This record gives sequence, C-alpha cells and structure tokens, in this order.
Amino acid sequence: MFLDSYSLVPFCLRSSFFLITLAPKKMTFKELSKYLEKLEATSSRIDITKILAELFKKSDADEIKEIVYLILGQLAPKYESVVFNLADRMMIQVLARAYKKEIKEVQRLYREMGDIGSIAGKLSNNRGGNLSVTQVFDSLHEIAKMEGEGSQDQKIEATAKLLSKLDSLSAKFVARIPIGKLRLGFSDITIIDALSWMLTGSKEKSEEIKTIYNSTPDVGALASQIKKSGIKKMINTSPVVGIPVLPMLAQRLKSPAEMVIKMGKVAVEPKLDGLRLLVHYKSGSGGFTKAFTRNLNETSWMFPELDAIDEYINAKEVILDTEAIGLDSKTKKLANFQTTMTRRRKHGIKEKQSVVSIVFYIFDILFKDGENLMIKSYLDRRKALSNIIKKGNVFSVVDSVITDDPKMISKINKEKKSLGFEGIMVKKTDSQYVPGRTGWRWVKMKEAETDHAKLADTIDCIVMGYMMGKGKRAEFGIGKILVGVRDGQKIRTLSKVGTGLTDAVFKEMKNRLDKLKTDEPAKEYEVDKDLRPDVWVNPKLVVEVAADEITKSTKHSLGISLRFPKFIRFRDDKNSSSATSANEMKKLYKLQ
Repeated sequence: MFLDSYSLVPFCLRSSFFLITLAPKKMTFKELSKYLEKLEATSSRIDITKILAELFKKSDADEIKEIVYLILGQLAPKYESVVFNLADRMMIQVLARAYKKEIKEVQRLYREMGDIGSIAGKLSNNRGGNLSVTQVFDSLHEIAKMEGEGSQDQKIEATAKLLSKLDSLSAKFVARIPIGKLRLGFSDITIIDALSWMLTGSKEKSEEIKTIYNSTPDVGALASQIKKSGIKKMINTSPVVGIPVLPMLAQRLKSPAEMVIKMGKVAVEPKLDGLRLLVHYKSGSGGFTKAFTRNLNETSWMFPELDAIDEYINAKEVILDTEAIGLDSKTKKLANFQTTMTRRRKHGIKEKQSVVSIVFYIFDILFKDGENLMIKSYLDRRKALSNIIKKGNVFSVVDSVITDDPKMISKINKEKKSLGFEGIMVKKTDSQYVPGRTGWRWVKMKEAETDHAKLADTIDCIVMGYMMGKGKRAEFGIGKILVGVRDGQKIRTLSKVGTGLTDAVFKEMKNRLDKLKTDEPAKEYEVDKDLRPDVWVNPKLVVEVAADEITKSTKHSLGISLRFPKFIRFRDDKNSSSATSANEMKKLYKLQ
C-alpha cells in the first residue's frame, strides 16, 4: 500500500497537521503597504486596475473585504458611517506619543512636510513588527468605535500604540487613514474593474459586477463574495431592507415630442426641490426606520416625523423612494431646498420641526414584504404604492398622469411650474427601476432657477480648489472656486465661479474648503497650468451652479466651459460620484 507523508503522522496529530498545512497565510500589512506604495506612484488608470487585480488575487476571501476598505481609506461601507473624527492636530499628538517625541518637533516636521503619513514614516525608523492586515484593520475599527467621555484621548493613545508596532512604510499609510488622506485617487468603480480584471484579465465582467453593486453598494463584501463563490451565484440583485440602493437618476431632454419618440407612453410627475431619500422600514421586534441620501448617508435622525411611519404603511417591510420637503409653518407652502436642509443638524431637531415640518412625497417603491419590485414596471410599482401608503400629514404619493401626447406634457409642465414646482419628471411606463443614469427611462424637464441663467438646467460641480480673494474679498481669504465634473475616473475643469456668493456664503465656503485642503492636487484632477488654484482641496464638496450658456474652451480640460457661471447652493446631498458627469455636460451642450 502507498503511504504518503500525511498517513505517517500519528492520528492524534493529524487534525492540527491538516490545519497547519492548509490554513492560508494571512497577508501582512507590510505586504499590503508595498502595493499601496505602487498605487500612490501610479497615475495610469489601467495600471492602477492591474495592480489592484494582482493584490486581490493574492488576498484570501476572509481578508479581501478588510483590504478593500483599507485601500479606500474606510473601515466599513459608506452607509455605516464609521469615522475617526481625528484632525491633523490630533494626529500630531498621536505621532509624538507613538515615537516619544516633543509635540513641537512633530509640529515643525508638519510645517516642513505637510503630510502626517510621511512624518510617521520618517519617525518610525522601521522599529515595528509584522502585524497582519486583519490585525491592523481590527485595531483601527476598534479605535473608530470609541465614544463617550474621554474617547478622544483614548483614540490618541490607541492609535499611537498601533503605529508604534508598525514598520516605516506601514506607518506612513496607516497614519493617513484616521484623517481621511490616504490619497490613492480611485473609487469603488476602480475596485469593480479590478475585480473583473482579477477574474478575466479585462473589464469584461465590470458591468455585471456593477449591477450587483448598485443593489447592495458594499464593495468590500462584494469582493469577499466574489472570492468565495464567483459571480454566477451572486446574480440575484434583490435589495435588502436596511442596506441602501443606489437611486435611479434622470436624463435631460427639453422636447416633449422627443420624449415620446424615445420613451413611448410616459408618466408625468411634478419635479420636487427637496432632499432625495430612500426610506427603509421594517416593523415588529427588531424593526427600524432608516433614511438614506444619494450619498448613502443614513439621516433618519434629521426627521422625527419618521417615528410615526407605521401609521402610514400597510406592509411589514418596504423600501420607498421619496423626496423630503420642508413645509413653512406660517405659509403652509413647500419650502425650497436650502430651507429643508436646515434640518441638517445634530441638535435642536424638535425645535426646528415646529418651524419647518417635513412632508415625504413618495414616487416609487423598490421592495415590499420579501418581493423585489425593482424588476417590475413603473405601472406595477405605482399600483403597489397605492395599496401600501395611507395618506396623511407626513406621507403623500405624488400625482402621476399617463400620456403619449407631447402637448399634454407641455401643458402639465406649465401647470406645475405655476404651482411652484421646478418642472416635471417624465417616466417610461414599462421601465424597471434601474439604479444610475442609464437609458431613456426617466427624463427631467426643468429650467434654471435664476433669471441670470439661460441654460436649460443647473449643474452640480465638484470643487477642486480656490483662488485667494482680492479687494473686498481679501477679508474672506477666498475669491473664486475652481469647479469641474467627473469624466470616467478623471475630474476635469469646467469653470471658475465667483458670483452668486453672499458674504456669509464666502465665509462658509472658506471654512468648508479649509477642512479639505491638500498640498497637491488629487490624482484624478486634470487642470491646465494657467488654471491652477492657490489652494487645492480634495474632491468632497459639490455645489450647484447656473450659467448663461456652455461654450467651447481650449483652457478647461473638459473642452467646454460655462459663460457667466453663478453659484446657487451647496449640494450636501451629493458627492463627487453623483455630481453632473462629463457625458451629461456634453448632452446639455447639444440641448442648448
């Protein structure tokens, strides 16, 4: 009989022998840091994708989730809002404790180098050990979860202890995570491309993976599931109550005749100027109500009105697409977006509720009592809505008119605008609920909100940096902002904006942007040398801009620019991924 080496091992030791030989070796953070170093030095999007694919191939299914979160500078999916709340000045204290230096010395290095990570790498002197990725992730997650009295000092002490155990390269990257400055320049979409590349050596599976991601946007968990079972077993894209779905978005058309040609029979609804929210409700023991913005932020704390949701819902579990709109307590009229957003505060919500109450206008339903309604037609979803929602002071289903007559669409648009609405939404009646802005399923017909602008719509732009103020604006420290839009994985410049900002807004803009300041432009920025701002900022702030028209430009990297741009408002409900895209700008250019 043939005897292999395993059969010669005593029976009592075989179990442990099996575990030792087959247990996968965990990746060390030092190994991961070498990949982070490569990624930091790489600007080519395709090369970044290949580096990530190589990293994912070497990761096992039990650690890839943590690896994905860490390379994105996160500790959980965005919708869980696990954050450190540590500023640069606090990280200076961390480094002083970790490496037993005087705070003044670390402050001097900070003035010279301007990067917490580089300082940590310099002070570390490779004295650290060989912690695994999982050990580092668990430590960081535990630190982020610390709260209550004395928690800030506990975070400083625990972060210092962790850094003291790391080699120089690992310390460099770990030190950047608590302050949100990992600065590798890619997003979830690049991770999705890299997962496809890991499987096929190309982006062949990217759209398939993105479809799954749209229904459950947790790219870390997605990577883990793909490593465990591949894509085929994950095709079910039914939403889960409590986990946000990326919302369905509208295209732009201004001709009702073209709408009917492209979409056939349509439903016409009023376009609301509120805060887009996906409301998740689960009744009974262990039940909850959550409200997610387009940014996937959970904001139910803003809306005590939702405490009474069970009075209006004839179902055990639902996911509703809504627009939350303030109602002026004196005039009883719908308030504008800025008034609605005064609810964006941690304290005094009950007091604010008496001044600005909220009405939730429901226009779609995605899920009900175990049934995925996203795959149903618009008409079927509206029918389900009519059976589920009990009308009251807090919830109201928006009006809908079915037609294939362009004249009727124009008539409804005029009627809605005369009533104070922005315009109308036109929806294909046989369309499924498809996250993102794809196809001619939903179209908005809206005019700019200011007499200054002749453009058919406003634009949601990403702030890339600002110019110092001159004359009167010198007192604000800011004169103009440089804005752009996303073009694939790049962010290209569109315009400088300096009008439409009041004194108070200038001050607020400066305060917001100073929290996002960075010494170097983000890797995804493409900016002509003549347009470089005095201060660069990370692409976190989105603002709404109106303009007279779109013109061709040889300076702006998008190839087009705005004539007479004007600031309208901050768009805190959007991030750089949900702002206006380059493709939308090109469509707007054609529309004008």
